[in-house]
Amino acid sequence: MDELAKGESEVETVEQLFAKIRDDFGETSEEERKIEQLRTIEQGGRTCDEYVQEFKKVARGSGYKRRPLIEEFKRGLNGGIRRKLAEAEEPPTTIGEWQERAVRLDRNQRQSRIEERMLGRNMACPEGNAQPRGGGSYEGRGTNNVENRGRI
Repeated sequence: MDELAKGESEVETVEQLFAKIRDDFGETSEEERKIEQLRTIEQGGRTCDEYVQEFKKVARGSGYKRRPLIEEFKRGLNGGIRRKLAEAEEPPTTIGEWQERAVRLDRNQRQSRIEERMLGRNMACPEGNAQPRGGGSYEGRGTNNVENRGRI
């Protein structure tokens, strides 16, 4: 208790807290281990599909149902996906809807990023942003002249 009064603690993360509790009070039940895992897993850099699969595996046997299960799922989702789904005209209301729509949104975002990179590499400079070869500018080069257009 002295640590708390001084504002000091030997644990800094939830994982460390659970480890300390295990050390101090002994091993936990299977359900408690599942709850601990459920409260700490996050999507991170994985696809949402991978996160959903792990979440479903851990959720079985945790005793969590309905709203608490949805809240834990949302907590572990990447913020951008969570916000878009929460702000949707008709937000998901069940764990199945949250998982299905999160996976779909994540796939769409990843596909969009791939397409943007491909388009960025394959597109010629837009007319307004084009730069002449060798630097400089088109100023005074007669860019409106039909015979000069092919050389630019």
